[in-house]
Amino acid sequence: MTSHTAVPPPGAGEAALWRAAGANWRQLFGDFARLGVSFEWHELETPKDLDWSSSFHPGSLELCLNLNGLAEVGLGGETLHLQTGTAGFYRQDEEPLTAVRKSGTPHHFITVEMAPAFVMRVLGDGTTHLHPVVQAVIQGNPGSGLGSVTALSPRQRELVASLRHPPVLAGAQPVWYQAKAAELMGEFFFQPPTSDELFCHRQQRVSRDRVERVIARLKSDLVHPPTLEQLGKEVGCSPYYLSRTFSKEVGQTLPQYIRQLRLERAAELLRSGRFNVTEAAMEVGYNSLSHFSQAFHQAYGCCPGLYPMATPTQMAARNGQG
Repeated sequence: MTSHTAVPPPGAGEAALWRAAGANWRQLFGDFARLGVSFEWHELETPKDLDWSSSFHPGSLELCLNLNGLAEVGLGGETLHLQTGTAGFYRQDEEPLTAVRKSGTPHHFITVEMAPAFVMRVLGDGTTHLHPVVQAVIQGNPGSGLGSVTALSPRQRELVASLRHPPVLAGAQPVWYQAKAAELMGEFFFQPPTSDELFCHRQQRVSRDRVERVIARLKSDLVHPPTLEQLGKEVGCSPYYLSRTFSKEVGQTLPQYIRQLRLERAAELLRSGRFNVTEAAMEVGYNSLSHFSQAFHQAYGCCPGLYPMATPTQMAARNGQG
């Protein structure tokens, strides 16, 4: 009779490791080798400091959701300090990480182990503000690395608690857990913009607000538009800075934009049929009829007197086609 050696189930080696340390270990979901992601629950008390680095999968990006206990993960003289109620991540590649679970307190934590292919599939290759350790993974760059540690907010604690008791049917759990892995990436793998980036975004918002206020002010009085100096005082900046900002945001200088607003309004008045050319010109601030006619022709390709009949709608009506 031929004997067969039983193949251990996925996670059996890690389960044996933790149980040898007296831990209550349970795989909540996944298979690192097959699916590229694994959620694992750990609960233990250790009479002396415990080296848990051998539990890290080579090539993995691991997120530790540390509900209770003190732990450290180190690399090259740098250390992540995982305290009670924190989350931290790290990458195990060719250079081994060090890891210690401190004695004296109970340890309750969940680890989410992710293979590079899984991380790339979720995050893609065009994501900004990723932590450099995660960015290296999706770019295919080798190297172990330490991420960052974040205190768990009440909302994040609820998210972590749900991982042990998924609120969906068993058949839906693969979809649910993989969605939670993506949610956890969004929670912990990104870093806030630098102070320079925040300043830049704030300045952009201020500039857009100023330009919108200027446009509204110009539209309110096309006959006597405020000067650049007056507009600068109203929006709180120098005339030179406002002129430069306006041109950058709108793509036109202030005089060019005022001219455009006047001609657009004049065309609207002519289309209404209630204003003749002279009245329309005066209504939008032109004192010279010849200057108005020249500017209108440049903008609309015809003299203002012919404009209403030169529109496609008016021409069709005149020719009996509409």
